[in-house]
Amino acid sequence: MESYKARPVAYSQTTITELMIPSYANFGGKIHGGILLSLMDKVAYACATKHCGAYCVTVSVDTVDFLKPVEVGDLVSLLASVNYVGNSSMVIGIKVIAENVKQGIVKHTNTSYFTMVAKDDDDRPASVPMLKLQSETEVRRFIEAVKRRRMNAKYKARLQEMKEGFQLERELVKLEDQRCIVEIS
Repeated sequence: MESYKARPVAYSQTTITELMIPSYANFGGKIHGGILLSLMDKVAYACATKHCGAYCVTVSVDTVDFLKPVEVGDLVSLLASVNYVGNSSMVIGIKVIAENVKQGIVKHTNTSYFTMVAKDDDDRPASVPMLKLQSETEVRRFIEAVKRRRMNAKYKARLQEMKEGFQLERELVKLEDQRCIVEIS
């Protein structure tokens, strides 16, 4: 693919900012994690769609780290960048920042990686433009995404091997120091 078909990371970087209102709060008085996940999905879609110019769907979320709680009244900004592109997939890195505007306190509250896939008009995977990396940070993020994809593939393969070779009697010993009681009839 020629370089003119590549887009720089900055081309599709997207920020969504929203005020956290009382109806977003959970029973503990903090912003519900589901609200933040929904906003992350929205910014991932906007960023991915901007990069490729096509409809995109979320196919996986690789960790959502809730680092600090978000409060009612915080101004939340979700910053999204394309960190990696495959043939039809893109990994969107998302950083969530919450700002207490009255106190001037800014905190990094969440980090996540969404894998999005571009779709054509027939709902088949569509090719996406290459990513033009223009800084050391962009190269590092791309390489980290490649490593995460490889580790996830190995992890899934290992879990499948364990599932296929599972023998209850052999595995029960691994539960001896865990907080569970096995009562199989």
